Amino acid sequence: MMSPQVILLKEGTDTSQGIPQLISNINACQVISEAVRTTLGPRGMDKLMVDSRGKATISNDGATILKLLDVVHPAAKTLVDIARSQDAEVGDGTTSVTLLAAEFLKQLKPYVEEGLHPQTIIRAFRTATNLAVNKIKEIAVPVKKDDKQEQRQLLEKCAATALNSKLIAGQKDFFSKMVVDAVMSLDELLSLKMIGIKKVQGGGLEDSQLISGVAFKKTFSYAGFEMQPKSYENPKIALLNVELELKAEKDNAEVRVKSVEDYQAIVDAEWNILYDKLEKIYQSGAKVVLSKLPIGDVATQYFADRDLFCAGRVQEEDLKRTMKACGGSIQTSVGAMTDNVLGQCEAFEEVQVGGERYNIFKGCPKAKTCTIILRGGAEQFTEETERSLHDAIMIVRRAIKNDTIVAGGGAVEMELSKYLRDYSRTIPGKQQLLIGAYAKALEIIPRQLCDNAGFDATNILNKLRAKHAQGGMWYGVDINNEDIADNLTACVWEPSIVRINALTAASEAACLILSVDETIKNPRSSVDGPPGGAGRGRGRPHAH
Repeated sequence: MMSPQVILLKEGTDTSQGIPQLISNINACQVISEAVRTTLGPRGMDKLMVDSRGKATISNDGATILKLLDVVHPAAKTLVDIARSQDAEVGDGTTSVTLLAAEFLKQLKPYVEEGLHPQTIIRAFRTATNLAVNKIKEIAVPVKKDDKQEQRQLLEKCAATALNSKLIAGQKDFFSKMVVDAVMSLDELLSLKMIGIKKVQGGGLEDSQLISGVAFKKTFSYAGFEMQPKSYENPKIALLNVELELKAEKDNAEVRVKSVEDYQAIVDAEWNILYDKLEKIYQSGAKVVLSKLPIGDVATQYFADRDLFCAGRVQEEDLKRTMKACGGSIQTSVGAMTDNVLGQCEAFEEVQVGGERYNIFKGCPKAKTCTIILRGGAEQFTEETERSLHDAIMIVRRAIKNDTIVAGGGAVEMELSKYLRDYSRTIPGKQQLLIGAYAKALEIIPRQLCDNAGFDATNILNKLRAKHAQGGMWYGVDINNEDIADNLTACVWEPSIVRINALTAASEAACLILSVDETIKNPRSSVDGPPGGAGRGRGRPHAH
């Protein structure tokens, strides 16, 4: 007699388990890597993504592309997450991470199909990753920090390497200098928020400029604004969080008046309160008044008559950056406008940049902040430039903090591949095969660099293997001459932390995907939309 079937999960629940599940997860990851594969390296292509609202984004940044691909496959999402973590932690190398993780899985697929237990594979991978990371640390080249000139050149090389694979590779010399200047002007913490990037349409890329200080767009202004002076030498700057308008004083109050005189007295009181505030600001000696809240037309005119410059509705982060650069503090009342709460800078001016006007503060005494004004034709182009600069800025920050570098262009990966392959031959058992597979997977980076540039990948990889076997440690792909070259002398450099992070993140993701052998999908979660279908409350659907 057959036993009745036990129904444990709700009808429609989708479960899949065992080896087929593992294989399908691995395949899903391959599909993700196919999407970003061609963007790797200086000859990489860009992707054009159009979202549901029809907004087009052109990007070469692995993390941006994966963020915009709406990935629903649960296992493939891990690849999106590691690309994001690489972007947040190091800033560059997002495409490499995704590729490495997918390639690890691809090399392991035959072993999984043959029934090798995933835990054995994971153990081998952990060993291989540790070996690889230690090897990178061992061979990385330290940077001399004492010699400022030398350090600067090195940082520019790192920035140029990061910009090589971006849309603005043609202007990489111009931008790498700018990025290094920007990062060097920060304090020890190197906080990213202190570098403001403003985009202005029009003009060429070469018109972009770096301002050692603060710049922000001219805010909404009232009548009388044009009468204010537009440039000052050594002005004092008042930073306020105060509304300088008439309407602020009548907060829902009910006042009963008997005569016109009483009403007039109330109106006069309102005016007097406002004038009192303005007088205090004027007496404090401030020449430039910035406020987060609106500054009304009366106040604008008042300041104009007294040769003061004012800007209301300044964005909070701009106000904070001004405070960091020029000193002083943001006041919420005008009662205590003493010298120590006012900021100061050498020169303030309002400048026309493209179609916009910018307020620029230069020569800030405490300047630990700077602003990059980007120019460029199309909007997508300036946005992509901003993303590329973000990558370069992150790389320079990392290079300052971690003072070791390695050669890029697939040189590190080939060296690690050789090292792990040699190591795998010294150990018996399954581990030997698996560490060999790890070593082979590392070759995906130089291989993809060749493929994207249209070179014969097999030929170049054979040359590289031979060279590394003879001890040419830093040999990698030479994109310009379709050959191999010593990338350390060719100045293709990147901070070693980029590679270490990429390897650890990729192997963790691969291990994570391998350790999943069953997916249970709730039937409701697969249908977007609120549970209970269309209905109004608990009643019947409303008849339209």
